[in-house]
Amino acid sequence: MTRAAALLTLLNQAPETNRRRLLQAAGAGMLGVSLPKVLEAVDNNFDDAPSPSAKNVIFMHLFGGPSQLETFDMKPDAPSDIRGPFKPIPCSTDGLLVCEHLPNIAQITDKITVVKTMTHDFNDHSGAGHYVQTGHRWHVPIGGGFNVTPQDWPAIGSVAKYFDQRRGLINEAPTYAVLPNALGSLQQKGDIARPGETAGWLGGAYAPVVTGVNKNSENDNPFWRTCTDEELQFSIKGLSPQAGMTIGRFNSRAQLLNRINEHQQTLRELDRTRVFDKYRARALELVLSDKAREAFDVTKEDPKTRDTYGRHLYGQSALVARRLIEAGTRFVTVQYDCVDGYSWDSHRNSDDVKKHLLPTFDQAFAALVNDLDDRGMLDDTLIVVMGEMGRTPKANSSWGRNHWSTLFPAVLAGGGIKRGFIYGETDKHAAYATAHPVSPEDMAATIFMALGINPSWQIQDAIGRPHQLTSGKPVLDLFI
Repeated sequence: MTRAAALLTLLNQAPETNRRRLLQAAGAGMLGVSLPKVLEAVDNNFDDAPSPSAKNVIFMHLFGGPSQLETFDMKPDAPSDIRGPFKPIPCSTDGLLVCEHLPNIAQITDKITVVKTMTHDFNDHSGAGHYVQTGHRWHVPIGGGFNVTPQDWPAIGSVAKYFDQRRGLINEAPTYAVLPNALGSLQQKGDIARPGETAGWLGGAYAPVVTGVNKNSENDNPFWRTCTDEELQFSIKGLSPQAGMTIGRFNSRAQLLNRINEHQQTLRELDRTRVFDKYRARALELVLSDKAREAFDVTKEDPKTRDTYGRHLYGQSALVARRLIEAGTRFVTVQYDCVDGYSWDSHRNSDDVKKHLLPTFDQAFAALVNDLDDRGMLDDTLIVVMGEMGRTPKANSSWGRNHWSTLFPAVLAGGGIKRGFIYGETDKHAAYATAHPVSPEDMAATIFMALGINPSWQIQDAIGRPHQLTSGKPVLDLFI
């Protein structure tokens, strides 16, 4: 065992007690090993990495909370005020009842897994959205706020980016991207910034590349209509590449800077180097290769493929997600935002659920699964679909339902996940899990494991304190 590894073992055994003494000793050159070597050992100890089942993840977030009773956990024998206005249709998975307004998905259930039993107790949109995208409860209490804070936990995509950088991986495409907009930016007047998709306290170097697609007016909803090519720019915030500046040229400069930084020994110099490295990594990512830049240009896609996904904003966003994965992106979040303030948050009625929400989701998701499968990419790409909560079993007279984080479904496909599989059991009213509940922590651990990231690994905050990725356990039964 090397001295750096021995020091790492000591640190892991008692991180809070030994960290300061260890860093002081190493920083002074004692124990025969320098501080940078200790931190290198901390950051790059990947011996216990799980074998990855996926190279990439597409996380499709249906913000607002789709009803389990109107999607994948229908209860046609429940009382009339619970079972809902829609009927199930046949599908290719025994025991799975799929809503009649998801006909395309019903035809591909032999390619997907449905988890019926997602559950948590943070019955609030912003906090629950943070929860499912990070695997950690939001630090803001229910009703205490709506917007992003610097104390938010980093998104799963940001954590994936963190470990890619620790492994020395520099992609020609952004490691982590959010489409088509930052969550909340299309809601009402666009003055909301919902938490969950950001890098949080991990820092700006691990933030996603976020695109922007504008709406025509405050009351416009581009998720529910055909969008023109002029609208579908997917412009990248902060991207302004210079002619002739390629990833290769920037990498050579990065190597020179790395050599200089190796000679900086003191804590203060190291801190400055770390801050600089973060901004440098962010700048490198924004100087995209031609292939990556073209991935955002959905107009270059075959028109028939575009039609299959749907010319609405959600369908075209799912298509750009596939294009980014092809270009080398590791994690893409596709946000289905509640532009009108309700949408999936169907308190009032189920009219929009029937006319707009289910059809656009059905078209885009089924097209994505089939497209990836046809291209031989589904085995390497994990697709995860979920809202942040479900809906109450008992509905109002117009079939509107209220918040119900106690039970909601998730759908997974590809990336080593079983096909034609149902996980978990629920009661007769789709109110509670009766077998195999899955928490957001567990789902985050499952995604991490699929990417070859050990959920027990730690990441450091801005002042060097270690934090375990998640307390959840991977749901091993989901994998082939």
